[in-house]
Amino acid sequence: MQHQTLIIAGMHRSGTSLITNWLNRCGLEIGERLLGSGTGNVDGHFEDIEFLRLHKDILDNNSLDVSGLVDAKKIELSAYQLGKLETIIKIKQQLYEQWGWKDPRTCLFLDTYNKLLPEAKYLVIMRDYNAVINSLLKRDFAVIDKKYLARNYFSRQVWVYLRRKRRVAKFYAEHAETYLRVWINYNEEILRTLKKLSVDDYLVVNYELLLEKDEQIINFLKEKWQFNLSYFDFNQVYKGDLMSRANDVDPFINTKTLLIKAQYLQLRLNHFVKLG
Repeated sequence: MQHQTLIIAGMHRSGTSLITNWLNRCGLEIGERLLGSGTGNVDGHFEDIEFLRLHKDILDNNSLDVSGLVDAKKIELSAYQLGKLETIIKIKQQLYEQWGWKDPRTCLFLDTYNKLLPEAKYLVIMRDYNAVINSLLKRDFAVIDKKYLARNYFSRQVWVYLRRKRRVAKFYAEHAETYLRVWINYNEEILRTLKKLSVDDYLVVNYELLLEKDEQIINFLKEKWQFNLSYFDFNQVYKGDLMSRANDVDPFINTKTLLIKAQYLQLRLNHFVKLG
């Protein structure tokens, strides 16, 4: 049986949940059990629980945050974990002629997947560092905001009109640089993998143009990679009302060399973009 496997890769908050939801509606098998909704992903994360749990186990065994929001370069897999990953892939291959999965943490293990699935195709979603960092900070700050908005009327007014703006600025100053390091780490791994792959084995799409390029993406997967999919209108899953204007995070980054590195990395990745 000929198998078609799609690895959906991208940094956290880059639109991988959105496009995986859409591809599933187009007919791609993305997992028997999927991670449900949560803060920042009200429609669901569309992450295959099997891959997600194993990725978290690997990170935990390396004493890293299981969220995957790390800038670690060396992440070791035990023989047991590698064997388990091989088993998951083998079962998927037995069950489905075409399948794929999404979990942003996949970007941390692309070398391993490249060896285990040499015939796989890669759909990479690119989103600029400013938008990603804003999205991460907005999601995190929503937890703090919810706590204060649950207080009595007077406390809520003090929070909304006097304290929230200052607290947001402080929150950005404390966390923006950390998330920039994570963005750099993920996208360096993506770039390293793209340079190894044949030009026919990846499709890099600009997040900002997903809405405009949906038919082109499906046509590419069908005609170039022979996936058996049916077009589903991307407008049905895209929620523009959830998008908000991003703040400029550059002033909150103290290590200015990181900004230069991120901007240069963004330029290099743009050379691989086929749609957008």
